[in-house]
Amino acid sequence: MPMPMPMPIRIVEFTGGTLRVLEQLPEQLPPKGFLWVYLERDHLQADLPVVQKGAHALGGSQVLDLHVQDLANREHPSSYDFTSVYDLVIFRRLATDAEVRAEVPHGLPAVDSPLAGFARVRSRAVGFVVFDRLLISVHPPGCYTADTFMRRFLNDAVQSDGASLGRTRLPTSAADLMLRMLNVMVDSYLELRKELSMELEAWQEDLLSPRGRAADWRAFMTARAALQSLNDLCEGQHDAMQEWLDAQREQPSGQSTAVEREATLARARDIVEHIERVSRHVHRMEQGAQTAVQIHFSALSHRTNEVMRVLTALTAVFLPLNFITGFFGMNFEFLPLIHSTAGFLTTVAVMAGVLVMVLLFFWRKRYLARVR
Repeated sequence: MPMPMPMPIRIVEFTGGTLRVLEQLPEQLPPKGFLWVYLERDHLQADLPVVQKGAHALGGSQVLDLHVQDLANREHPSSYDFTSVYDLVIFRRLATDAEVRAEVPHGLPAVDSPLAGFARVRSRAVGFVVFDRLLISVHPPGCYTADTFMRRFLNDAVQSDGASLGRTRLPTSAADLMLRMLNVMVDSYLELRKELSMELEAWQEDLLSPRGRAADWRAFMTARAALQSLNDLCEGQHDAMQEWLDAQREQPSGQSTAVEREATLARARDIVEHIERVSRHVHRMEQGAQTAVQIHFSALSHRTNEVMRVLTALTAVFLPLNFITGFFGMNFEFLPLIHSTAGFLTTVAVMAGVLVMVLLFFWRKRYLARVR
């Protein structure tokens, strides 16, 4: 009899260019094709006996306890491990806004925050146990990656006695389906980088604007931490996929044809290249942010120097005038022009002449240039 299975587990059978959703784990694999077993992490422990029994009967080996712990770990980094029967791939996907709001008590930053998008750089772990013809995937609750493929495969399918009509471009193997889901996860990072770039450019323009408001350094520190976290995510993803790709190159082709094997390797290389693109973009954003901060402080120092230069020049302008008034203000009985009727006008004329000459000299030397 087929093995009984709780409802949280979903089973999709891919065979002969068609697919169908099963309510129970079959006793054996289809003649041609593979099975996809999808369950959420919250149900892993409850459904583990059924999953282990199906893995042993259909894949040839139970999942090791250590690997089960990795699958149940919400914070597990991206990684790759293997046995002689199956591969274990853990990949961290980008969290949705709803997941971030549920994680952060106060939700997302205000929409008018200059770097609000960086607060959404959070991730969730998705685990894959890849046999030759069986894929077991463990997702966070309501994972958009699995739901995307469920809708893509089933919404347009015409159901007839539990089977769908022929479909095109269906996955050809368990590894192919895993790579397609990984590609969706990486694409979300590629889409996020556009939003982050726009926010960072707006922040940089506001930071470097002479009449801009005060820089939001708290937002900048949040963005910097998010970029570092995103860079760490990319490094873990790249290492996991590169190790999996190297292992696939070293292993025999098994039951897959040469064309299917090359297509799978090409898809894996494409994912690695996309991860590298995200990583390079993160490095460029980090360098751009650091450069903007350096330019900001350089411009601020330059404006401060200009203000000090003008104040110094004005002080120098009034220095000879202070000397003249101080000289004739000395308390002596005999001083030049002190008792002359024209002394005051002569002194004022001399002071005015000195003032004009000093101002003209400083203006030609650009010591009194306008502060910007």
